[in-house]
Order: sequence, then structure tokens, then C-alpha cells
Amino acid sequence: MTTSSPKRALTTGAIALTTAGLMAIGLGAASAHVTVAPASTTENGYSQLTFSVPNESESAATNKLEVQLPMEQPFTSVRVKPVEGWTAEVVTGTLPDPVTTADGATLTEGPLSVVWTAEAGAEISQQEYQTFSISVGRLPEAGSTVILPATQSYTDGDVVEWNQETVEGAEEPDKPAPSFVTTAAVEGEDSHGSHGGAAGGTETAEAIDAEQAVASTEADSSSALGWVGLVAGLLGLAAGVTALARTRRTA
Repeated sequence: MTTSSPKRALTTGAIALTTAGLMAIGLGAASAHVTVAPASTTENGYSQLTFSVPNESESAATNKLEVQLPMEQPFTSVRVKPVEGWTAEVVTGTLPDPVTTADGATLTEGPLSVVWTAEAGAEISQQEYQTFSISVGRLPEAGSTVILPATQSYTDGDVVEWNQETVEGAEEPDKPAPSFVTTAAVEGEDSHGSHGGAAGGTETAEAIDAEQAVASTEADSSSALGWVGLVAGLLGLAAGVTALARTRRTA
């Protein structure tokens, strides 16, 4: 009995270490930030941007989301995908400085932000997340970082600003702003980031549906992995506690 105790202690220790690792992975993914997944990043093209918004409060629900749009290189087209139980508004206004587009037009006004507000009963509760999508264009030249600061509001009055810029090579900030980097067009790729698109640069319903499916799948997969890791960590913790109890009874 005495000789088996060290082996059991080692087994318990291994389980504890494994559990800690699983918990770290699970909690890290489950408490993800507000992020954006672009269906396409092709310069001078159009894209669906899907924002994944997790509720991180232990006592309140998320009832509002506001996303700031670029003003130095404003989108000339912004459309909102309906979300059941939420109202959406594209806020337009005067740009800080006039902007000349690639077509030579001068813009003094443009879309400044998009605001989603929950109706009663549709808020994002604890351990839930929601996705919000917009179709935008045209994207700026390749290599441009498109930053989309987001403001997340809760039913208890708490407001979280996801507006800190992420710097390559530096540690990620506590409240990073959703962002992505545009890429160069590939030969044979149309302005929507797909091959053999609709004639005349008009996005087809099939292309839009495909973009939505890609963005939704990416967002769902990310959240699903987070919760799988968390559940695995909890199961590992339970196994570790059980093994420890048995070790103490037989020691």
C-alpha cells in the first residue's frame, strides 16, 4: 500500500496538470473578445464582416453594440443583415475631412457607425454570444489595417470599449478593437474575393450566401471550441478530485 501511494500521487498530479491546461484553453477561448471575421479581404472589393459578440458579464446581459466605421477611408456602401430581436441603424454624418475616392469623387459625408439594439427578451445572456453582419465596400488598398472599434453595453449600465489597437509583435491589449488587414487581388478573382463573379461587378445572391456561410461557420467554430475546452477542463477537474480522494483513503 505504501509503495503504491507515490504512483497514485503522480497520477493525481498528472491529472491536475492536464486539467489546468484544459481549463486554461477552455476559459481563454470561452471569454473571447469582440472580434470580426471578414468573408473577403480583397482590396477595392466588397465583403461581409461578421462580428462575434460574447457576453462576459456574470450578472447582466448585452443589449447594445455599436461599431465605429473607418472615416479616413470610408465605406461607400454599408448594408445590415437583420438579426431577430434586434434593431439596426447605420449612422451617417459629416466626415472629419473630405475624402477623394478612387473614382475621383469627393466625399464629405459617409457612414460613421452601425448600432444594434436588443428588444426585450433578445439580449445576449450569460454563456451566450451573438453574431452581427454587415456588407461593406469598397475595401482600401492591400496592406491597409481596417480598425472597427466596438462598444458593448450591458443591462446593468456597464459599457465596455473594445478600442485598443493591436500592434504586431507586441502583447495583445486587454480590449483590442476588431480589425483585419486587406490583401491584394489574385488573378482571376473578382471584386468580391471570389473567382468568376457576376458580370459588371454586381454581387449575386449566391455569392452573398456563400460569404455569410463562411463567416458564420468561422464564428461558430471559434465559440464551439472554447466551450468544448471548458467542458473538458471541468471533467478533468472532477476526475482529479476523485483520484485524490481515493489516494487519501488508501494511503
